[in-house]
Amino acid sequence: MDRRDAIGRIAVIMGGTMIGAEFLLAGCKPNGPATITNLFDENHVAFMDEVADTILPDTASSPGAKAAKVGAFMAVMVRDCYETPDQDIFLKGLGKIDDAANKKFSKKFMDLDATQKTALLTDLDKEQQAYSKTKKPKDPNHYFRMMKELTLLGYFTSEVGATKALRYVPVPGRYDGCIPYKKGDKAWALS
Repeated sequence: MDRRDAIGRIAVIMGGTMIGAEFLLAGCKPNGPATITNLFDENHVAFMDEVADTILPDTASSPGAKAAKVGAFMAVMVRDCYETPDQDIFLKGLGKIDDAANKKFSKKFMDLDATQKTALLTDLDKEQQAYSKTKKPKDPNHYFRMMKELTLLGYFTSEVGATKALRYVPVPGRYDGCIPYKKGDKAWALS
């Protein structure tokens, strides 16, 4: 399977289209000699790790998004694969999460407990879903949708996500399109 097929399947898993997909399919091409530090610093990466880990936390059977270093993945993807307007929206979105946390809990996002973080991100997810329903093609993308998409893509294409959260067979056997499903079975990792 090539990268184009893998990204297409991940997009389907995430519910359809993906922001920045045209760059992923064409291959990420950096805009000049940018590095992560041109857009993000270590505090941004730690913040994005916390957001991602709230979206995909540790479970009994698999580690969370922080274990997969999804924050660093987001930084690289936004830097290399998003156009400048989407990069700006994403960066401003990090501040909007802190603003929303301050408004709701009078604390910064990083200072919230796990329950508060989940409640806040649930509210932001409802906001982005409502926005997406009325979004016109020329309207800007919603920052939280970008964060969710990158969280899912980063996690499920990482070694941790593919081997711990999904069923992974490094050398699969023959194709069998009719496999019995047992309640609670994990989805298959893309190989």
